[in-house]
Amino acid sequence: MATEASIAEGILKRPLYVYDLPQELLATLSTKSEDDAINTPDNAVNTPERSEDTVQEHAVATSTSCALCNVSFLNVQEQRGHVRSDHHRYNLKAQLRGNPTLNEVEFNKAVGELDESISGSESSSEEDEDDGTQLTALLKRQAKISQTGEEEDAPSKKRTGKNPLFWLSSSLLPSNTSLGVYRALFSDAEQEEPMYLVDSLRKKQLAPINTPRNNGQTQGPSASSSPNVFLCMIGGGHFAAMIVSLAPEIHRKQGGVVERQARVIAHKTFHRYTTRRKQGGSQSASDAARGAAHSAGSSLRRYNEAALEKEIRELLSDWRKMIDDAQLLFVRATGSTNRRILFGQYDGQVLRQNDPRLRGFPFSTRRATQGELMRCFKELTRVKVSQIDEAALAAAETKQREETSKPSTPRPQQQKPKVSKEDEAAMLHTTQIQALIRRSKIPALMSYLSKNSIPSSFTFQPSDSQQNFRCPTALHLASNLNSPAMVSALLTKAEADPTAINGEGRTPFELAGDRATRDAFRVARHELGESKWNWDAAKVPSPISKADVDSRAERERKAAEEEEKNRRKAELHRLKMEDAAKEALQAKRSGGRALGSVEKTASEKREEEMRGMTPEMRMRLERERRARAAEERIKRMQGK
Repeated sequence: MATEASIAEGILKRPLYVYDLPQELLATLSTKSEDDAINTPDNAVNTPERSEDTVQEHAVATSTSCALCNVSFLNVQEQRGHVRSDHHRYNLKAQLRGNPTLNEVEFNKAVGELDESISGSESSSEEDEDDGTQLTALLKRQAKISQTGEEEDAPSKKRTGKNPLFWLSSSLLPSNTSLGVYRALFSDAEQEEPMYLVDSLRKKQLAPINTPRNNGQTQGPSASSSPNVFLCMIGGGHFAAMIVSLAPEIHRKQGGVVERQARVIAHKTFHRYTTRRKQGGSQSASDAARGAAHSAGSSLRRYNEAALEKEIRELLSDWRKMIDDAQLLFVRATGSTNRRILFGQYDGQVLRQNDPRLRGFPFSTRRATQGELMRCFKELTRVKVSQIDEAALAAAETKQREETSKPSTPRPQQQKPKVSKEDEAAMLHTTQIQALIRRSKIPALMSYLSKNSIPSSFTFQPSDSQQNFRCPTALHLASNLNSPAMVSALLTKAEADPTAINGEGRTPFELAGDRATRDAFRVARHELGESKWNWDAAKVPSPISKADVDSRAERERKAAEEEEKNRRKAELHRLKMEDAAKEALQAKRSGGRALGSVEKTASEKREEEMRGMTPEMRMRLERERRARAAEERIKRMQGK
């Protein structure tokens, strides 16, 4: 038993490459039947490359998963990448809107039906806005489809497509461990005969390529002679293409460590501004739907679309021989514009829609970059390892089917307690009285109390509310609002009880916030007398008459006026002293004579007035002055 465990641990110690599997594992592989196959490919745990950073992070974090998307991960790094993906973002928004979530296969199919692709999670701030628009469009489209299905009363059937993975088992591995290989790596004829799948997999094994030694010679087949695959992505103005050899390349590091890496034969990326920011979609799609726009941005996008199409087709023509020799072609081109660029008919067409080698990526992809293509290649060629207790999984599925088949019983709704007529009337009185007190409507309040025969001991309802807990009576509320006139009217006219206490054990007097309100209680004690209420229990101090309150207020007013008068007098004296000091300082600086102390003569004043005037203006001013002088002389003569 220990030997089998050690063998399995040795096999799964490093990532398994589809085209370079261990011989002992190949000899024991067998295909799982349809009944034993794992139905959900998202449950498969991908075995990533174990770099030093990944191993260190895996040592800290254990296996994680995304319950929303039904995907499992080996470490936190993969989970973080999934959270930033469009697949996870779509499912989050779909769940908030009440729409059903999609797995990876369904999501890729839905995105492919859109007019323009989602550019991915590694975009800039402007592209993030465009991604949000595309996700919103996809959500609206899915909601419209589901709504149409409900209107037609069509039976909702779960989409059942082919599993994108072939599942294999081995006698060297535990019974709950399964190995998954993507169907896309096999030809159509091989996929139709799953019983011979293991034989096809054995034929696909390739000898690794050793790195050149110091003498320049290589061991094993060269990269040019080994089979290769073509990977291509286009969307949102981004284009990336790569040709990768299927034979792994062996690198020997110091210490004799052997590392297998993918060998990239050729790669190229382009980017052009073709996507309409914030609105989404390509410019050509907008022109086809709403007519050609005549803005500078639309002209630039049309030019960039034509330039991108020319650059891509020239690149494909240069790579024609390598593409023709490739075993498989993996292409992601969502949207009519992108498909036309790659598969449209033109002179020297390289890619064709009916090519049997053509494949799509059977998982969610991001923005078209060289790094994303390499990630997709590793995802395609890595063997997936799934460790699932099939018995427990079958039991869970059976339980879920049983729960689904059971008729759903509606939850009994909690009935609100019925309110009696007395309580309803009390709540109505509470609302009216509180509104009148807050607006200080004393006559209206007195009239309302007498008209409805409300007793002085009336308490607000409902009593368990926070406001009524602190102010259960009208007197409590008036005192809390610091309304002395309302307090006086309630005590003297409505005969409100000042000894009532609230939920905090405080009387109305203790809620008063200013002296005027407290004086209203003392005046009421003086007017009503000591025998009316237990004023000591109400915490009201000694009584005081209204005249004493008015005289005290008058004294305080006069004292305040006198204080203000003295303050103004002192301020005026201070200003005069400051002016005198300034004049003395100015006289000292001018040699003992203050400026402006010498009176100007009449001629000097006239000269100063006419300074800067033209001769005509001076003559006019002189005539007016002489006329005024003559009028003054005539008036004086008539007055004599």
